Amino acid sequence: MDRRRFLSQIPLAAAGAAVAADDATPVPDFSFAELGVAELAPRLADGSLKAVTLAQAYLDRIAAIDAAGPALRSVIELNPDALDIARALDQERAAKGPRGPLHGVPVLIKDNIATADRMATTAGSLALLGAKAPRDAHLVARLRAAGAVILGKTNLSEWANIRSSRSTSGWSARGGFTKHAYALDRNPSGSSSGSGTAAAASLATLTVGTETDGSITSPASVQNLVGLKPTVGLVSRDGIVPISHTQDTAGPMVRSVHDCAVLLAALAGHDPRDAATKPLAGRAPVDYLAALQGERGVKGARIGVARSFFTHHDRIDPVIEEAIGTLRALGAVIVDPVELPSAERYGEAEFEVLLTECKHGLNAWLAEFGRGAPVKTLAEVIAFNRREAAQEMAYFGQELFEQAQAKGGLGSAAYRKALATCRREGRASLARVIARHRLDAIVAPTGGLAWLTDTVNGDHYGNASFTAPAAVAGFPHLTVPAGWALGLPVGLSFVGKAWSEATLLRIGHGFEQATRQRRAPKFLTSVGQPLR
Repeated sequence: MDRRRFLSQIPLAAAGAAVAADDATPVPDFSFAELGVAELAPRLADGSLKAVTLAQAYLDRIAAIDAAGPALRSVIELNPDALDIARALDQERAAKGPRGPLHGVPVLIKDNIATADRMATTAGSLALLGAKAPRDAHLVARLRAAGAVILGKTNLSEWANIRSSRSTSGWSARGGFTKHAYALDRNPSGSSSGSGTAAAASLATLTVGTETDGSITSPASVQNLVGLKPTVGLVSRDGIVPISHTQDTAGPMVRSVHDCAVLLAALAGHDPRDAATKPLAGRAPVDYLAALQGERGVKGARIGVARSFFTHHDRIDPVIEEAIGTLRALGAVIVDPVELPSAERYGEAEFEVLLTECKHGLNAWLAEFGRGAPVKTLAEVIAFNRREAAQEMAYFGQELFEQAQAKGGLGSAAYRKALATCRREGRASLARVIARHRLDAIVAPTGGLAWLTDTVNGDHYGNASFTAPAAVAGFPHLTVPAGWALGLPVGLSFVGKAWSEATLLRIGHGFEQATRQRRAPKFLTSVGQPLR
């Protein structure tokens, strides 16, 4: 979850004001850096590369720069069976051929996604150590069926950032602080912090994050990644530590739109355990990769510009203006501006919905997937944190958990009123804007620049975020690298109507191919200059 509208407004000055210094942290060369499925799958297919060799290379990379070197701390746990799984997949390929494009491809998943193996599922909390998931989350089962190698789990903002309004993204009691790959003193955003840093640093071919409001798209945008928050219901939430069944989803965090399409195809599908996926029942799978058309995929697309969500930052907004110019030059029809409902019209209602659903959903998840943990309810988690305050609350408290615990049930009048407000002012209003202008996508800057990590005041999101409209509506939101400002990445968001992922990927791919703003990190100590 992203708490942007629940925080007081903070100036963007913390985002940086100097040219990058040449202080790159030395790291070993890595022959698979920046390579994606498009480059690796043919080598796996022709036998010139083995899955076990690729998995071992990533494990060595993690040891060299995640546990040591710049010590990114993006991986919270490695799968002790990863090499055996990769070896078995090599043998299966030799005997039967590949299962598909992900056969033997290493994937890291966020540590709030259940796996029925020797890894834990803790959401970064010490309170969930000892829990043994009785089965894989639905998306994990789909990844395994596709032949992916679950290499390990990534760190996150503990409990996906729903514990405190003063938290520091990228920190969990179990995993510590995850660093930003491009500037080690800056924050990776959250809550899918580890998945973002791991993808940026080429610690796996693919990574999976989760989002309630901004937790895929924000960390993807600040780390020069492609991130997709799908339509709620496209990817099952079964087995994911919940915040909100209204807004939660999982999605890809990767280095290219191509890999986003491939990974989304593996994740998406109907699941009888998740009612939100019912519209997919009986539907043929969408070939998201076939939707990609390169630069010509932008031609004729109707794209609205949500200027009310621009940052007013003198280095960010010009990058977005240039991006809009690129889309126009590629043949897009630009509708500028389009007026979206202000997040102020549904911000408090969203907060009410999230806190009420958090209590209900977390208690249910603990009952099914938390067996063996020392806690069985949200109330017991709160009590655990108080007992273990030295470790769990060293930097911030748990006032949001306490507020959630005090909420009524899903039948309460306050909850029903808030949910109706979100549906009316969020989902219905956004759908009307898209229909009125016949839009294929709405664009805006995804957010501001990465801020300096601050354990005293917490996160400095500022007033720049385009995550809320799609999050509250349950609509898809794609972010693609747009450029750079002050040595830090800037992302461009594409938001569309429900189930329009193929269209967003087509447009986003065309923009990506025309601009090619993805750059490998140099693991700079800082991009700022000392004040003089």
